[in-house]
Amino acid sequence: MFTARGLTKVYPMGDVVVHALRGVDFDLFPGELVVLLGPSGSGKSTLLNVLGGLDVPTEGHVVYRDHNLTEAGEAALTEYRRDHVGFVFQFYNLIPSLTARENVSLVTEISTDPMTPEAALELVGLSGRLDHFPAQLSGGEQQRVAIARAIAKQPDVLLCDEPTGALDITTGVVVLEALAKVNQELGTATVVITHNAAIAAMADRVVRLADGHVSGVERNRTKVAARDVTW
Repeated sequence: MFTARGLTKVYPMGDVVVHALRGVDFDLFPGELVVLLGPSGSGKSTLLNVLGGLDVPTEGHVVYRDHNLTEAGEAALTEYRRDHVGFVFQFYNLIPSLTARENVSLVTEISTDPMTPEAALELVGLSGRLDHFPAQLSGGEQQRVAIARAIAKQPDVLLCDEPTGALDITTGVVVLEALAKVNQELGTATVVITHNAAIAAMADRVVRLADGHVSGVERNRTKVAARDVTW
């Protein structure tokens, strides 16, 4: 689904130049669940933003299917993000004055072939919380609403940046189970950023980043269910 070659990203910050990516090569295949693993500052989020069309590389190229994202204009990138990519971030970004159903509806109303908000929320185990506002939901439930919102447009790829970073271990496992279910039942290619090495056990493949480089790629031959991850 993705072929990225030679990605570099440089951020000038006054007299200092930050090299967020240094010649990264990356591939993503249909139906995969890939974990990007590395410490803070290793380039994980920058790589995810480039794949998602939220940022462009300083050098290198990214091809999504037959679309060269590196050469795409802003209108084409907006269409790409709308039609093909779902995003889940560490913080839920829900609208407080809207119910779970209404938060998900924000996406379904602008999508070309969405599932219903009810179906998306059922998939993440929240069919009984449709009309609850974010303040009435736990942190894990709010993150699952965010996942439902991301998948309701039936994206080809789901990009998740530290989705359990603000959650306790027990709640984090529930959120990981929801992501794994989406990956398995919908076949959505999924990339999960984390600095928690334990989460890598549930991935098909682990890509390790350090100092803007890919430092290792491992195919997981002993993949475990989210509930069996040993933290």
